[in-house]
Amino acid sequence: MDEEYDVIVLGIGLKECILSGLLSVDGLKVLHMDRNDYYGGESTSLNLIQLYTRFRGSDKPPPQLGSSRDYNVDMIPKMAALSIIKERFIRVPATDMEALKSPLMGIFEKRRARKFFIYVQDYNESDPKTHEGMDLSRVTTRELIAKYGLDDNTVDFIGHSLALHRDDRYLDEPAFDTVKRMKLYAESLARFQGGSPYIYPLYGLGELPQAFARLSAVYGGTYMLNKPECKVEFNEEGKAIGVTSEGETARCKKVVCDPSYLPNKVRKVGRVARAIAIMNHPIPNTIDSHSVQVILPQKQLGRKSDMYLFCCSYTHNVAPKGKFIAFVSTEAETDHPEIELKPGIDLLGPVEELFFDIYDRYEPVNEPSLDNCFISASYDATTHFESTVIDVLNMYTMITGKVVDLSVDLSAASAAEE
Repeated sequence: MDEEYDVIVLGIGLKECILSGLLSVDGLKVLHMDRNDYYGGESTSLNLIQLYTRFRGSDKPPPQLGSSRDYNVDMIPKMAALSIIKERFIRVPATDMEALKSPLMGIFEKRRARKFFIYVQDYNESDPKTHEGMDLSRVTTRELIAKYGLDDNTVDFIGHSLALHRDDRYLDEPAFDTVKRMKLYAESLARFQGGSPYIYPLYGLGELPQAFARLSAVYGGTYMLNKPECKVEFNEEGKAIGVTSEGETARCKKVVCDPSYLPNKVRKVGRVARAIAIMNHPIPNTIDSHSVQVILPQKQLGRKSDMYLFCCSYTHNVAPKGKFIAFVSTEAETDHPEIELKPGIDLLGPVEELFFDIYDRYEPVNEPSLDNCFISASYDATTHFESTVIDVLNMYTMITGKVVDLSVDLSAASAAEE
């Protein structure tokens, strides 16, 4: 503790671990601390006993659920293979050829959608010939879609399942962002041969924070877990100058943390409602898929925000053989999350155990250039990592003044491990 660091990172969630890894690779001297004695923070993965302790207190898991150590249940579930609900489960078309085969659309709509997909696939920001006379920085998504005459159902799955917008505000915003998102989806789909644009690690998402923590450690980062009452210290000008724990103060130039460490510098912006289900079967009508993501667009539910359903299984080493873990999440709009989540829960079929969780979402309101504090936003209800990555990239730029360079040669890490 009796040293000065370039950056002290508080909280060992995924965002903070990614940042400590990136900053350590950059050559900064990083100290990473957490009040917990485990990696992952809010984005950790729990075994069955830990899951019951968190949601059921002193209750013990029933024997039929199997061994506790075989469970790795994500607290912030993200990523999966893809499906979409539109009265029934149907794969979302992502290319012009898939549009022609999709049962989501009639014959004439298929042709219109195919033309739109071809436009998106061919669009090149630096080649005006591909723009068809439209400036997508000015043309709204609604106007672009109107040119191709697509109906509301098609717009729903394009906007919410391919472009991954969380509500319908995008329709009146510049179309360039939606086109860019659709191209990313198609490129991700082509990246792997598994028929999905998503990837998911074995043993749960709690492995990801540990991986980035390892990267930081290889590049000189120092880790201290189980450090109680990590208090950020400020000078007379209101700038962060260090962190005190157990009577010792580590000095630093900048502090990076999750909202819980600086509650007076964040504001509540919403709540996430989530259900976690343990089942002995896959989600019905998904061709017995072991990995599924379902997006229920807000309009079909009569809500202001989408609902997300994500299922993984024992094949991902997150549960004992024969068991499936499903998550249903959404932005809470009432004080009754069990009722709000019912449309998603009803799709699961019989469940062996069901846990409900609801937590507040916070975002920073401070000015980092004035107080040297860089605070991450809380995790949202989405079951993909887009908003998480955007927050990390923006924070990295604020901290360092530069854009993340992923072309860095990491051979030094391999050499150090050897």
